[in-house]
Amino acid sequence: MSVTEDLFTRWKNREEIAEAMIPIIGKLHREKDVTILVHSRSLVNKSVVSILKTHRFSRMIGGEELSVVDTFPFLEAIADLDVAAAKIDLALLLAAYQADDRGLSVADFAAEALTAAHGEPRREPQDVVLYGFGRIGRLVARLLVEKAGSGNGLRLRAIVVRKGKGEDLKKRASLLRRDSVHGAFNGSITVDEENDLIIANGNAIQVIYSNDPAEVDYTAYGIKDAVLIDNTGIWRDRAGLSNHLRPGIAKVLLTAPGKGDVPNIVHGVNHLGVDPAEKVLSCASCTTNAIVPPLKAMEDEFGIIRGHVETVHSFTNDQNLLDNYHKADRRGRSAPLNLVLTETGAASAVAKVLPDLNAKITGNSIRVPTPDVSIAILSLQLGRETTREEVLEHLRQVALTGELRRQLDYTVASDAVSSDFIGSRAASIIDANAAIVDGDSAILYVWYDNEFGYSCQVVRTLQYISGVEYPTFPAKA
Repeated sequence: MSVTEDLFTRWKNREEIAEAMIPIIGKLHREKDVTILVHSRSLVNKSVVSILKTHRFSRMIGGEELSVVDTFPFLEAIADLDVAAAKIDLALLLAAYQADDRGLSVADFAAEALTAAHGEPRREPQDVVLYGFGRIGRLVARLLVEKAGSGNGLRLRAIVVRKGKGEDLKKRASLLRRDSVHGAFNGSITVDEENDLIIANGNAIQVIYSNDPAEVDYTAYGIKDAVLIDNTGIWRDRAGLSNHLRPGIAKVLLTAPGKGDVPNIVHGVNHLGVDPAEKVLSCASCTTNAIVPPLKAMEDEFGIIRGHVETVHSFTNDQNLLDNYHKADRRGRSAPLNLVLTETGAASAVAKVLPDLNAKITGNSIRVPTPDVSIAILSLQLGRETTREEVLEHLRQVALTGELRRQLDYTVASDAVSSDFIGSRAASIIDANAAIVDGDSAILYVWYDNEFGYSCQVVRTLQYISGVEYPTFPAKA
């Protein structure tokens, strides 16, 4: 057999195994609320090629490639176990098995490693309401529908908007169905005009028309103890956001930086410190979520004396297409035609999210004529001298197996450009080839999908405060 034939045969064999994985993964998710992961990346509702690409992640960042040949026996073993309401990472499970020298079978090792995941109680689904249905609101809606398969996690019950002229319901459904940046919705969307419903993959989403949060009684729609996600950014302080705490709403989560005493949460960094009794919270900004994970990773290993953050940020809907009046001077100038120097509050927000970081962090931002994906340039003075190799290896390991692996990604692609990261679920992606390290000085280039990556962080925070963010097993490789 020639080399070419051998490569093709091995690829077809792996395709066949990945095909066999799909129904097992789906059944575990639907019936047991188990999410199967590889390197913290979900395999639920993924295609054959997506499963194979996910297995290649470690190779893509400079490590050894993972094979479905090795992970499939563990998936079969999990299917035979009484596990529920858990996330199980096949990559971590395989690594732990390879490090074990007791000679256990795959089935016996899986049963032992996942003992803590046995018998997790199933719970009632958490009602969710979206207040506002713009860029972030629609992406969060897509994610919530995607995760609704088990029926025991988050359930999108309603969106609240001001009624527009014309066929409002059809237009909003169309915006959810098709997106110029993120592509088509993965599934089916229909509308029930008589009952003001958008039905997405079988999920009936009530559209509530209102101009004032104080007008809505959510219990009239059968909604109870819901978390309301405010995507409008109109209210950012506790007093304004508390207007959402109406009958049927238990908590409010803002998708913009909170002001005053509103806690700003970056999932993976400070979400565990959230007071369970807190009713008003913020997910901070997309840029804050992008820069805080790498800052924490660098602070934990090297220490940070001071730093400056410069973000090159895609234009957003708060800018003008053509020069026109705007309350902020520069943002009134045409977004598609200019680089627009503007301010960012992300640097000052770092102190709220990482209060133990004593370093002074400054920041600024330049809006550029691209519709999505931004890059943050972190210029840091470290607490000790190091090398480029040490910094990159540390960040690579954090992205692969560290506590921030869901937030921090890593790329070694020498030809990477912004559009490559559209749809990335990480809060930030380290560009290894662009990093500069000289003694105690480090400059990191960090990509982030300021729409989708941020929306994923919002949903992670939502899962945590709702009690449906189940632990990952095994805890460590």
